[in-house]
Amino acid sequence: MNVAALSAIWGRRKFLALSVLAVTLAIALTVTLAMPGIYRSTATVLVARPEMTAPSARSPLTGELEARLNRIGEEIQSRSRLEALLDKFDIYGPNQKADVEKTVARLRRDIKVEMRAVDLGMQGRGTTVAFAVTFRGRDPETTAKVANELASLYVAENSTIRERRAADAVQDIKREVDDAQKRIDEQDKRTNDFKRRNMGQLPEQVAANLAMLERLNAQLALNNHNQIVAAERRTALRRRASDNDTQAAATPEEALQMRLYQLNADLVKLQRQYSDKYPDVINTKAEIETTKKQLAEMQATQPKSSSAAAKPAPPQNQGDTEMAALKAEDERLRRMIAAYQSRVEMAPEREQELQQLSRDYRATREMYDAVLKRYHDAQAAVDVERRRAGEEFQILERAVPASEPSAPNRPKLILLGVVLSLAVAGAAVMLAEQIDASFHSVDDLRAFSKLPVLVTIPQITTRADRVRRRWRLQLAAFAGVAGLFLVVGIAYVVAHNDLLITLLTRTGS
Repeated sequence: MNVAALSAIWGRRKFLALSVLAVTLAIALTVTLAMPGIYRSTATVLVARPEMTAPSARSPLTGELEARLNRIGEEIQSRSRLEALLDKFDIYGPNQKADVEKTVARLRRDIKVEMRAVDLGMQGRGTTVAFAVTFRGRDPETTAKVANELASLYVAENSTIRERRAADAVQDIKREVDDAQKRIDEQDKRTNDFKRRNMGQLPEQVAANLAMLERLNAQLALNNHNQIVAAERRTALRRRASDNDTQAAATPEEALQMRLYQLNADLVKLQRQYSDKYPDVINTKAEIETTKKQLAEMQATQPKSSSAAAKPAPPQNQGDTEMAALKAEDERLRRMIAAYQSRVEMAPEREQELQQLSRDYRATREMYDAVLKRYHDAQAAVDVERRRAGEEFQILERAVPASEPSAPNRPKLILLGVVLSLAVAGAAVMLAEQIDASFHSVDDLRAFSKLPVLVTIPQITTRADRVRRRWRLQLAAFAGVAGLFLVVGIAYVVAHNDLLITLLTRTGS
C-alpha cells in the first residue's frame, strides 16, 4: 500500500467515499442541529437542624437524614405523584398520555437529587446540610416550575413524615402508659385485698389496738372490782340470813375466791404499766396460778357429808345472777384482750408484707410516672412539629429558567459526527475493495498469474459511451441529492426521539 496504490483506490472509490461521507455527515449534523435543547433548573434545599431549648420539647424522632431523603424521594416519585405533576404542568405535551408508563419512567429519569454539602460531626459521621433538586426538560419555564414544585414537595413531605412519626410515637407511648396504668391498678387491687384480709393487724392500726387494749384492761379491772364487791355483798347477805354467827362467816373457799379476784385486779393494773417480763407481773401470775390450784384442790377434797350436814344457806338469786353476769363479762373481756394482743403482735409481720407491696407499688408508680412524662413530651413534640412545619427543610435557592440549554453539547457532537463520517467512509471503501475481485492493472494480473503478459489493450471510449456515462452521472447525482434529502428528513424525525435524545444528551453533556 503505497501512495500510488492509495491514489488508484481513491480514483476508483472517490464517489463512494464522498457519498458515504456526505450521507453520514448529513445525518450527524441534522441530528445534532435538529435535536431540541435540554434545559436544567435546580432548586437548593437547606437542611436546618435547630436545637430545641426546652427539654420537654425535644422530639423523640431523630432519624438519619439520608434515609429520610430516600424515603421522601420514593414517596414523591411514586406513580400517583408523578401523574399529578404531569397533569399540572403538561411537561411533555399532548403525547404524554399516549403511554403513561413510559412517560412516568421518563419523568423519573429527568429528576435528579444530589447532595451538595457534608458536615463531619463530632463522631465523624457525615450529616448532609443541603441537597439540590434538579429537573431537565425542553421548556425552560416549565423546567423551573417543576424543579420548584419538587423542592416544595420535599419540604412538605418532610413535615408530613415528621408529624406522622411523632403521632406514631405518641400512640406507642400511649400504649405503654395504658400498660403501666393496668399494672398500677393490679398493685392497688393486691394492696386493698391484703388490707381487707388483715384488717385490724395493719401497722397504722397499732395505736388504735393499744388504745382498745387500754380500755379493755380498764374494763377488766373494773369487772374484777365489781366481782369482789358482789362477793362481799353476797357474803353479807348470807351472814345476815344465818342464825349461827360462826356459820355466817365466810368459808375458806370463798376467801380463796375473793383472793383470786383481787390478784386478777392487781395483774390488770400491773399490765397497764409494765410488760410481761416485769418481776411483779411474773410473781402475780405465779400467785394466781397457786391460788387457782388451791381452790381446785379444796373443791375436790371437800367431804360430801360435811356439805350435806351443813345447813345450807338460803339462796340469794340476785347475788348469784350478778356474779354469773360478771364472770361472763370477765371471760368476754379476756377473749377480746387476747384478740387485740394478737393483732398487736402480728403488726410487725404485716408491716413487712405491706412494705414489700409498697416497694412494688412505688416501682410501678415510678415507671408509670416516667412513661407518662415521655407521653407528655411526645405530645409536646407533636405540637412543636406542627409549629415547625417546613423549618427543617428550607428552600435556600429557588430554580430560575435557564437562559441556555445545558445539553446537548453540539460542538462535541459535531466533532464526533465528522470523525464518525470519515471512519464510515473509509470503512465503506475498504469493504468495496475487499468485495471487488476484478484486476485494475497489469501488476495485479501479473501478481495473480505466472503466465507472461504479452500485450495490453487500453480502454476504448466512444461518443455513445461518454453520453451514457454522463447520463449515469447525472442520474446518480439526482438520486444522491434525493437520497440525501430523504436521509436528512429521516434524521430530523429521529432527532426528536426521546430515547435518542436521552442517549445523546448524556454523551454530549
